[in-house]
Amino acid sequence: MKILIIENEVYLAQSIATKLSDLGHMCETCTSARDALKQDKFDVVLLSTSLNSNDLTPVVENFKDAIVILMVSYISNDTVSKPLSAGAKDYIVKPFMIEELVRKIDHHQDYERLKKFSTMVQRYFEHTFTQNVDYRFEEFSLPLFIYSSAQKSADAFAYHFAKTKNTLFYFIDLTQSDAFEEIQNAHESTLLYAINYQTLKKGEKKEFLSLIADKRIIVATSEKPEEELPYETIELNNENSFFTQGDILPIEDYVKYIVVNYQHKYPDTELSKKLGISRKSLWEKRKKYDIVKKK
Repeated sequence: MKILIIENEVYLAQSIATKLSDLGHMCETCTSARDALKQDKFDVVLLSTSLNSNDLTPVVENFKDAIVILMVSYISNDTVSKPLSAGAKDYIVKPFMIEELVRKIDHHQDYERLKKFSTMVQRYFEHTFTQNVDYRFEEFSLPLFIYSSAQKSADAFAYHFAKTKNTLFYFIDLTQSDAFEEIQNAHESTLLYAINYQTLKKGEKKEFLSLIADKRIIVATSEKPEEELPYETIELNNENSFFTQGDILPIEDYVKYIVVNYQHKYPDTELSKKLGISRKSLWEKRKKYDIVKKK
């Protein structure tokens, strides 16, 4: 990291710079706010509050993109409160051990990295799950099972459910060997989202249903459960969902999708020909899926 040390006690500044350099960091020092404002960008700025208190805020604001840590001899409104309000991230009281300073720097670096990662993931989710999910989420009770042949639709449901509740969900893939342990150890207030229920064996399903009795969990399955579930179950309507490249749909879902979305563009003769089925078979599928063709 590139670190700027602003300290009017020259020997202290050099001592800090030497120790941080030994740890692999690039350090520069200066003894006044005026000199500091002439410097380039830094990852971390260590700002001594021994400087004139009026000089602290301009320095903090100048290095707003860096992690500014105050080095204070005593705690007061001028040495801590005002610089923190201006944008400084933290403070450390002199004299201090270099290990404690490094711990603070690492902590704030991790925090800034997580903030950027969180923003990236949030933008990705908003882009990926832009489709409308028309459900009254407050009416559903947990545990809740959702059946959908399209995993993306189930994921969108879980995402919007969590967003409506102003919370996050903890993702669990039931094909993983430690999935049950993760559910077992989850706090009762944690919202869980588990996928691939259809992969569990009969005995595992029985254990799973017992395990989630007191959990706030949404369970997704791509196959309609044959067994009777003791929890609320809904089937997501995927007929208007657009599948993306790489998705593999069951043949029946693909046929249903094509009929719903293209029956108004092609006459029945041409549509059945494109699907490779007879007109009678097309009529039967409309009846099976309860699809009404508007005239």
